[in-house]
Amino acid sequence: MKIKISRSVVIRILLWVFLLFGGTIFGIISDKYDPVWHSYLFHIISFILGYIVLVFAFRSAANGGRELKKGRVGDIPRLETNHLVTTGIYNCMRHPMLFGLTLLPLGTALLVGSPTFISVIAPAEMVFIIFMVVVFEEWEVRKKFKEEYEEYASKVPMVSFNKECLEKLFGKVSKKEKTR
Repeated sequence: MKIKISRSVVIRILLWVFLLFGGTIFGIISDKYDPVWHSYLFHIISFILGYIVLVFAFRSAANGGRELKKGRVGDIPRLETNHLVTTGIYNCMRHPMLFGLTLLPLGTALLVGSPTFISVIAPAEMVFIIFMVVVFEEWEVRKKFKEEYEEYASKVPMVSFNKECLEKLFGKVSKKEKTR
């Protein structure tokens, strides 16, 4: 079974890998002489917090991705859509998966326990990811779905901190929903 993936998706995945591994390596090298880096208590607390943040990041990807599948009709590359999805979490915000995945650098930094990664690199990477969404992701979907997306964008914010939206985004998926 051959899986088709578009060049755009491959580039994005490689960028994520570069950001996460690069931040980890740079953070560890930078923290070599930092006393916090050598604190067991800091690492235990940081690891637990990192795990929690990563659970939320991956839940957002799963919940958003499950809904986004509805936009795939026919034989098109994985992680691509050819129909605009405006239901479920996409009824609350336009970029739920990327909003949640913006937490990946912070979760990774906390898991690794690098003070430099946590305080400098991860926030910079998060801002970079937000910039990429605002500039490139928005441009791509506006180009693909034209007036339909313009109308949708006029009604639905890019992200929402509304309690119900966040529950949809980060909520645990039931077994019934997983099998759909």
